[in-house]
Amino acid sequence: QVQLVESGGGLAQPGESLRLSCAGTGFPMDYYAIGWFREAPGKEREGVSCIIGRDGSTYYSDSVKGRFTISWGNDKNTIILQMNSLKPEDTALYYCAAIKGRVFGLPGTYAMDYWGKGTLVTVSS
Repeated sequence: QVQLVESGGGLAQPGESLRLSCAGTGFPMDYYAIGWFREAPGKEREGVSCIIGRDGSTYYSDSVKGRFTISWGNDKNTIILQMNSLKPEDTALYYCAAIKGRVFGLPGTYAMDYWGKGTLVTVSS
């Protein structure tokens, strides 16, 4: 059974950091592109970052470029999103999702094959 489970969300003050993890089971993550998406209250879900299992290529939205880093964890079953210099506008429910194969750029939400249930990130002073 395919599962994606996010963890690491919480409350942070502006300028602080959080580290999100996405643990995948039931499918070979290194044959997929794994993306992080977020959905803020009243806004559409948007792509934040993506890593390609085959070659490690990474993509970021303009809003997080230079502040967030996506990477593999210690094994090929976990994806990490390191979020630095957090801003209040980063507040959202963060999801990880997977699409088989390779993509060029951030994939659309409609394209993803599997989704996790999300982890809440709140940035507030």
